[in-house]
Amino acid sequence: MSSLPPTWPPGQSEVAGPAVWDPAAPLPAVLRDGPRKRRPWRAKFKAAFRGLKWGIRGHSSFSVHFFCAAVVLVAAAILLRDPLEWCLLLGCIGMVLTAELFNSAIETLFRGLDDATQARVWPVLDIAAGAVLLASMVAALIGCIIFLRHLAAFWWH
Repeated sequence: MSSLPPTWPPGQSEVAGPAVWDPAAPLPAVLRDGPRKRRPWRAKFKAAFRGLKWGIRGHSSFSVHFFCAAVVLVAAAILLRDPLEWCLLLGCIGMVLTAELFNSAIETLFRGLDDATQARVWPVLDIAAGAVLLASMVAALIGCIIFLRHLAAFWWH
């Protein structure tokens, strides 16, 4: 259970809006105890790889993006020679997969909320999905610009 008072800062009312925070009020334990103990780098990387595994295995849309990324990489291996184009494509792939992982994290958090909170914050799921869509559309546009130039040169020469 959280150590925060029902309304934090003290005196804030959900109906009336935020009140002026009283700096003399006691801090909740979450803020008073300071940051948690530092973890070694090995533990941080272990947690990051575990999160990556959960993100990949837990959501079917990630596998669709992963398959599209594999197709793009195969096509790039056949058509591309310029390192800058490779960097652009890899950056786009990373952008889309990262957006999908953030979307998966938000969906996971949303499922852990109570019904009343879910009813208030459900638009956040649409916003996260919109971010994935935007990242995917930008990546597709960049991919089309890169690949269409090479395909045109291949067909007309």
